[in-house]
Amino acid sequence: MSKLTIHKSDGARQTFTGRQAWMLRRLIDAGSRGITLLDHPAPRGSHYIYMLRKAGLNISTTNEPHEGPFPGMHGRYRLETSITLVLGENGQQ
Repeated sequence: MSKLTIHKSDGARQTFTGRQAWMLRRLIDAGSRGITLLDHPAPRGSHYIYMLRKAGLNISTTNEPHEGPFPGMHGRYRLETSITLVLGENGQQ
């Protein structure tokens, strides 16, 4: 199971597990370019974004058009909260 611990700029420490940790890692790695669920598909991906927001993380959404056989709009998510990753016991983030 994925596990990710962060420090927020207000000093709060939070740990996320499972798909929430997986999604948060994708957001961190993407930086200011953000992610879309088209590029990072996950069952219930928008729910993991919702849960991260509910946990106090500021994640912005911008709508973008897409083409293809099913044209429409999709969201691009960006982590706006300033965080620092906490190293785990094995030295990994």
